[in-house]
Amino acid sequence: MAYHVPPVPPGVADDPQAQAAYLLEDGFSAAPEGALVDKLRRSEPLRVKFGVDPTAPVVTWGWSVPLRRLRRFQELGHTAVLVIGDFTAQVGDPSGRSATRVRLSRAQVDDYVQSCMASLLEILSPEHLEVRRNSEWLDSLGMAGALELTTQATVAQLLERDDFSKRFSAHEPISLIEFMYPLLQGQDSVAVQADVELGGTDQYFNCMLARTLQQRAGQQPQALVCAPLLVGTDGTKKMSQSIGNYIGVAEDPKNIFGKVMSLPDEAMPEYVRLALDLRPSDKDAMLAESSGVVLKRRLAREMIAMFHGAEAAADAEAEFNRVFVHREAPADMEYHVTMDNYVPRILVDLGFASSLSDARRGITGGGVRVDGAALTEEHATLGVGTWILQRGWRRFARVTVTRPR
Repeated sequence: MAYHVPPVPPGVADDPQAQAAYLLEDGFSAAPEGALVDKLRRSEPLRVKFGVDPTAPVVTWGWSVPLRRLRRFQELGHTAVLVIGDFTAQVGDPSGRSATRVRLSRAQVDDYVQSCMASLLEILSPEHLEVRRNSEWLDSLGMAGALELTTQATVAQLLERDDFSKRFSAHEPISLIEFMYPLLQGQDSVAVQADVELGGTDQYFNCMLARTLQQRAGQQPQALVCAPLLVGTDGTKKMSQSIGNYIGVAEDPKNIFGKVMSLPDEAMPEYVRLALDLRPSDKDAMLAESSGVVLKRRLAREMIAMFHGAEAAADAEAEFNRVFVHREAPADMEYHVTMDNYVPRILVDLGFASSLSDARRGITGGGVRVDGAALTEEHATLGVGTWILQRGWRRFARVTVTRPR
C-alpha cells in the first residue's frame, strides 16, 4: 500500500484565504467563523491535531476522509499532531451512540494500535508529523486532576450534546465515564497546544469544549475544521467497523472493487465527493458524465489507485469481470473435496465461517452463493457434484461433494 498524494494547486500555499478554501473543499466546515483564516495568517506553522481512538484494527475509508485532509495541512507546511487515543479508547467515545459502548482493555487497544499504525503513517507524511499517545498525560491525571477537570463543564452543558440529549429523553442510561469523554478529548488539545483540531461533524461539541479548556489553561483556543461523515456500504449509517459496513484502505484491491460495486446508487455523489482526491471540478465532471455501473467502476478504480496504484485497480476490475460478468472461477480459488454436503459445515471447514452459527447467519443474510445463486435456507445442503461456493466478495472455493453423509 502506498498513498498517492495529490499536489497542492498553484497559488494556494502563499495565500491564507486560498489555503482556507482548499482545506474546506468538499463540504468541510470551520468554526468559529473566521478562526481558521486568522490562524493561517500567522507566520509560523500551525499545530493541527487529529485524534483517533483505536477501537478496531482497520483504517477505514471513513477515517481516511479527515486523515487525507490532515495531509493537506502537512503539504502546506503545517505540523500534524496525531493523537493516538490509547487512554480514551478505553473510555469509549459516546459520539453518535444510542447506548453505552463496551469498554476495551489496554491490551486490546494496544493490539488495535499496532494494526492501524502502518496505514495511518502511510497516509501522513513523516515530515511535519508528531505522534503522541494521550496516555502520556491522562494516565498521570489522578483523582485530583480528574475532579479538577470536571469543574470545567456542567451537566447542563453536556446534556446539550445531541446524542446525550436523545438518550436522556429516551431514559437510556448515560454513564458518568461517558460524561468525562469530552473533557478528556479537550485535555488532549491542552496537552499538545493545538492551534487547529480536525474532526468529524460528530465531534463538534467535544472540539468546542476543548476551546474552553485551552482558554482556562492560558492558551489561545483552537480553530475547528469539521469533516463530513462518510456513509458506509449500506448507504445509510456512518461507516463503522462495529456495524461491518466499511471499506478498509489496506484491504485487498479486489475486495475494495467488489464493495464499491455493491454501493447503493444514491450514495455515489457522497463517495465521489469524500472518498476521492480529485479536484472539485473533476468530481463534478465525473458525476455529470457517468452514472450507475459505469460510475461505480470508475469510482472503484480511482479509490484503489489512491492507495494501491493503477495496475492494482486494473487487475481488480479484470477479476471482477471474470467472476461476476463472465461467471468464471476466481484465479486464486481453493479446491475442497468432501463427503459432507451440509453447507454450514463446509463453510467452517473452508475457514469461511468461524462457527456453524456464523455460517448460518451468512446464509440467511444473503452472503453465501452456490454457482452464483444466493442461498436462503440456513440448513442448505449440496448434491453430489462440483460447485462453486462463495461467501462475500473474495472467498470462493470449488467444492466437490463425493457422497453425502
